[in-house]
Order: sequence, then C-alpha cells, then structure tokens
Amino acid sequence: MSFSLKQSALAACSDVSNSVLQRRSLPCRSSILPPLVFQNNSKRTNLSLSKPLHVSAVEIIGKDKEPVIKCRAYEADKSQPIQAAAQEVKSEAAKRVKIGIYFATWWALNVVFNIYNKKVLNAYPYPWLTSTLSLACGSLMMLISWATRIAEAPKTDFEFWKTLFPVAVAHTIGHVAATVSMSKVAVSFTHIIKSGEPAFSVLVSSLLLGESFPPAVYLSLVPIIGGCALAAVTELNFNMTGFMGAMISNLAFVFRNIFSKKGMKGNSVSGMNYYACLSMLSLVILTPFAIAVEGPQMWAAGWEKALSQIGPQFIWWVAAQSIFYHLYNQVSYMSLDQISPLTFSIGNTMKRISVIVSSIIIFHTPVQPVNAVGAAIAILGTFLYSQAKA
Repeated sequence: MSFSLKQSALAACSDVSNSVLQRRSLPCRSSILPPLVFQNNSKRTNLSLSKPLHVSAVEIIGKDKEPVIKCRAYEADKSQPIQAAAQEVKSEAAKRVKIGIYFATWWALNVVFNIYNKKVLNAYPYPWLTSTLSLACGSLMMLISWATRIAEAPKTDFEFWKTLFPVAVAHTIGHVAATVSMSKVAVSFTHIIKSGEPAFSVLVSSLLLGESFPPAVYLSLVPIIGGCALAAVTELNFNMTGFMGAMISNLAFVFRNIFSKKGMKGNSVSGMNYYACLSMLSLVILTPFAIAVEGPQMWAAGWEKALSQIGPQFIWWVAAQSIFYHLYNQVSYMSLDQISPLTFSIGNTMKRISVIVSSIIIFHTPVQPVNAVGAAIAILGTFLYSQAKA
C-alpha cells in the first residue's frame, strides 16, 4: 500500500528517517496540516516519497473529532484529467470527421443537382417551373419528416415567419435567376460568374449598410472581378440572359445572407428546419409568378415533347434535380450550424471548383485556355477574400 503527500505539506517532516517511515503512525505535525493519522494495519506499510504527494481529502471521524487526512497517489488522481483530455481529443476528432462528412456530402449533392438540373433544362427549358418543383419537393419531404417524427418539427410563431419573409423573397429571386442562367449557358459559366458573389457582398454592405472593410478585402475583389470579366469575354457560348441571371442571383443571395443573419440571431430553430421553412415560404411566393410567366399550357406541351425525346428517364431527371436541390441546401445549412462563416466560405469556394470541373467533364464543355485562366483567377480571388475578411 503506497501513500503520497505533497512535499510542501511535509516541509516540517524533513528529518524523518526510513525507520520512522515504517511505523504504523506518523506523529510528525506540520504547521499547515492537521496531524496525520494512519489506521492500524497488520500489513507492513511503506510510505514512499519518490513521487510528488498531495492531500486528497480531510475527514473528521471518531468521538474526538480528530481530523484524518487521506492521501492518494498523485499519478492515480492525475488519471482522471488525462482521461478527460483524451476524451476531449476524441470529441474534437469526431467533430472534424463530422464536418468533413458534411462538406463531402454537400459538394457531392451539389454536383449531382447541377448535372441533373442542366439535363432537365436542356430537354425542358422552363426554369420557372423547374425552380418551383425543387422547392415543392423539398417542402413535401420536410412535411413528411415532421409528420412521421423522423425530424422534430420547429416551434415557430408569427414573428418568426415575419422575419423569414424578406429572406424567402431574396432566396426565391436568387434561385430562379440562377436556374434561368443555367438554362441559357453552360453550368461552368454560371458558377464562374456566381463566384463573384463576394464583390456584391462588399459593395452592398459598404453602400447600403455603411460597413467598412480592411484594405486586403477590397484588394481581393480585384482578381474576383477581373477573373469573372475575363471568363465572360472569352466564353464561347456567351448569352446575355444567362450572364444577367447569374449576376442577379449573386445580388439576391447577398441580400438573403444579410437578412438571414438578422433573422437567425437568437433563433432556436435548427439549420435544417430553418431551410425547410424557407423553402415552404419561397414556394408560396414563387408559384403564382411561375404560373404567370410560363403557365400550365406551356408546361404540358413541353412535358410531352421531352417525354417523346428522352423517354421515361426524363421523369427521373426531374425528380432527381428536385430532391438533390433540397438535400444539398439542407446539408449546407446543417454544416453552417457546426462551423464558422470563414470555413463555410472556403467550403463554398471549393464546392464551385468541384461543380465547374465536373460539369466541364460530363457535358464536354469547350473551354479556351484564356477562359480557364479567368475562372482560376476569379476562384483564387474568392479564396483570398475569405482569408482577408477573417
């Protein structure tokens, strides 16, 4: 049986010899500590001072209320902090793995959505209906999840929906504008232009909100704007409607982000449910406009034509683009709950790279070297912007 006492606690006992240490009691007293009392034990007791010793607890026992000091080995008590530290390391590693899974899922779902979305728009050029179906599918999925208790339904009130309304308006405009853009130009070109969103963010925040940024942030806009301009000028299949759609989408999503920051402050709704509510409100806003711009007659005629040209797999394309649109947005909002805005911005930049490269490969999009350089400069500028804003 081994005991340990802090050396400071035994400062007054420095003259204790080994023969004294083997006794059943230790009468030596300290000016700091009460007298040490050891229980009578038939076994030989060795008191080792080879390790730092500490007082574990002081207890009053017996009729004379004599304080008794319990001593424990320093290494034994240190095992608990070591275990806690190990647990903390494991928890941090698990969190990083979770974020990595979120990012990989986010990028993969976004790539799949863009591929199927472009396939649908090539065969069925009705971006307003396509945008409506995406929101409707996501809303239906979440309603079913809430009804079956797969996901916990959010607790909302009138104030929540009132705050969400401007976010939904901006989200609706940005979603439709991006879909219109992809119906007119290559997916890669739309995402190259959309990589210029930080420039719109800085301009809107500076002009309308009066915010100021460090010089490095403003300097990072130079490669973003220059790269997007170079890519647009050298785009082989340039279309003004597609270009303006991407630009409007950038502006709308900047306002969406600004309104979202205000709306999510002090809000207990999770990222997944927040986006679900956003989709439902956007669907209500978009549906009458989609009917007014395109209409059921155009949709029916286009549907028959697409089915005759593509076959039954066209239905799968429409379902896939609708499902994957909701899933990738939902995962992005879920990841935003777990990471900082800077990490999210970097992840968004990497997402655009994966979409641009994969769409060029799958759709065999012709790309000039100068066009590729412009895209690379714009994406590099977006990365520098995220670093400078940190």
